Amino acid sequence: MDSSSIVGNKNDGKIVIRFSPDDIEAWADFIPPQDGPLGSGLPISNDYLLAQLELLNIKHGIHWDTLRDTALRCNLDRIRIQNVLIATGSPPVKEIIEYFELNPHLAGEKKPVADKKRNDQIDYRSFSPFTIVHKDQVLAVKHPHVPGQEGKNVHDAVIPFGVKQVEGVTAGEHTRVTEKYIIAEINGQLINDHRVLNVREDLEIKGSVGYATGNIVFPGDITITGAVSDGFKLYSGGSVTIKQTLDVTEVVAKGDLNVSGGIVGRGRAYLKVGGFLRTKFIQNCKVACRKTMIVDSEIINSNIFTMHTLEMGEKGMILGGEVYAIHGITAGGIGKDAGKATHIHCGIDFTLQNEKEKHNAALRLLAAKLAKLREIMANPDAEKQAKLEDLLHRLETEQKKTSARIGDLMGRINADENAVVEVDGEIAPGTLIEICEFALFVSEPLKHVRVKLDKLGGRIISEPL
Repeated sequence: MDSSSIVGNKNDGKIVIRFSPDDIEAWADFIPPQDGPLGSGLPISNDYLLAQLELLNIKHGIHWDTLRDTALRCNLDRIRIQNVLIATGSPPVKEIIEYFELNPHLAGEKKPVADKKRNDQIDYRSFSPFTIVHKDQVLAVKHPHVPGQEGKNVHDAVIPFGVKQVEGVTAGEHTRVTEKYIIAEINGQLINDHRVLNVREDLEIKGSVGYATGNIVFPGDITITGAVSDGFKLYSGGSVTIKQTLDVTEVVAKGDLNVSGGIVGRGRAYLKVGGFLRTKFIQNCKVACRKTMIVDSEIINSNIFTMHTLEMGEKGMILGGEVYAIHGITAGGIGKDAGKATHIHCGIDFTLQNEKEKHNAALRLLAAKLAKLREIMANPDAEKQAKLEDLLHRLETEQKKTSARIGDLMGRINADENAVVEVDGEIAPGTLIEICEFALFVSEPLKHVRVKLDKLGGRIISEPL
């Protein structure tokens, strides 16, 4: 709506008022008085302004100071002043229905883009598309109900408020709702399925592990339908199933590991399994397993540690490397002519053996320190003698404690005197077999044999299967 009502002479100063579409604002153009044949027009007066406001029913939110100051400037400077906001209504405030908003820290992390000019080095393997949450972690925060508030336009007419529906999230599987939050009930992967928050106990990767997935760190079970590429790390608080090949850089599974393909290691590859392990083959890798290891075909140039047994297929071969299996080994063959020597260790708790070796190293260091200290004390210094004697006493005490620990470990290292090595095929010459710290060096081929400890004779013997 526009207004150009003029009171009196056409040369008088005046204002032209217009409104926004919803009448929430009123704007004015100020036109100065003009000179004419009959003399100058009248200036814009306060009475004129009041008359115009009353004429156009402007009652609410009037900017009185702006009106008066602009009119005075227009009169004095004889200039046209346009688009002056002279009244503002009170806009309504929408009612907001309560809703849960996803925790912004769980919205996902975008992979950065390297700046070639700065020669940025970004390890994209450290970025993951999966959102992992922990038990009792806040998944969403409730925004409470906000009541609506009516507004008024510049004519003092009521403007009703609307209702704002915010699209929030809702609680799904393995979550719980409190007065203020949606909370995870378990450790797992957060899935936002059409704004329903679910926490899955397992992680399924439909494809391979590579730059698209980054390193995998997950508190539960993991299933990977593809392969695991070299250079990527995998950590699981549960069991891991891999449908193709596992290219090991660093893999830790608290539960079982089942690899349908084989296990390949490069460089310092390391694999640690807290449960059972089953795979087709193992190559150039260090593997530690708490329970039974089942390998169908070959173990090649690898260091194998199992707290239980190693079971190979009927034609399963152990070629090179070292194998520690506390309760024994069954295999199709061990070693090969002119190949890298294979060492087999059974009946020994290798964890205690490693601990013993650490204490032996510490004992050698203590012996060297004591020798050096006694050499210094051979030329006594009265001022330092008391300190040297105190240090000597502490080193000798530590030496006795370390020796006692080694003695205790020696009595427990032999974990299974009944451990056996059974080979359906051949044990090649050059193979070394140890059972409970007794050794057998194979100089001639042994075929279809069981190797075990003769406790009475204090030696290792072989007998036909």
